[in-house]
Amino acid sequence: MDGAQLVRMINDISNFFSSEEDQELAAAGVVGHITKFWNPRMRKQLMEHVHKSGGGDLSDLGQLAVQKLGHTN
Repeated sequence: MDGAQLVRMINDISNFFSSEEDQELAAAGVVGHITKFWNPRMRKQLMEHVHKSGGGDLSDLGQLAVQKLGHTN
């Protein structure tokens, strides 16, 4: 799976959690989903893609979630 596919997936997940008014809780929901359902290789590929691309292709909530995910790895 390439980085662009993973970004589309995280943006879709972020869209699901975006109805949560508290962005910290929404980001925690995205991180929880990724941690639970994505294998370590997918998470590593996502982080590498964001490092290379700067993360501009992520939604705002996706960017916040990736920042939090980076702190949990």
